[in-house]
Amino acid sequence: MDLDLDGYEALIMDWDGTLVDSQPLNYRSLAGALKTHSVDLREDWYRERLGTSVDGLLEELGVAVPLADVLDRCGEMIIQELPSLRAFETVVGWVESARARGLACAVASGGGGVVVRAGIAATGLAHLFDTVVTREDADRGKPAPDLFLEAARRLQVAPQRCLVVEDAEEGLAAARAAGMHAVDVRPYVTSGW
Repeated sequence: MDLDLDGYEALIMDWDGTLVDSQPLNYRSLAGALKTHSVDLREDWYRERLGTSVDGLLEELGVAVPLADVLDRCGEMIIQELPSLRAFETVVGWVESARARGLACAVASGGGGVVVRAGIAATGLAHLFDTVVTREDADRGKPAPDLFLEAARRLQVAPQRCLVVEDAEEGLAAARAAGMHAVDVRPYVTSGW
């Protein structure tokens, strides 16, 4: 399927589960980090909340664990496994088409900047993006619109001229809240999950 880019000036991509098949890796790393605090993370529970920030997940779990420690441990585990990270070729093709048409392109992810940028470098996709916005760049994570609005601001494109590609309900809600159109990538990619 080709992505309809008519009328847009920018393409904003989510990272995890949208550009790359990283959700199984994200689950394993978070489950491992929480295990060090004697917290068991059920895979089915995690899957139902894809796109929710780690602090949001911890709040829903009702556990009091040090967020910074959990995030650091997750990041370390993910970075160790980056060589196995697989990009979704269909979605990469959409970004390449957008670039060929002169659209500005960004990644807007609720993930940590170090991990997301390392993943973009490991997959050889860095040349496709004008900017990368991560959780450190916004006050609120998805479903709040902050990440997408920051990406539009950096690209100097009005929100209504941006098309977002997402894989989670929280991200799709964030795009709508930002006044952007969104495409749900899930029908077009097959995860290793």
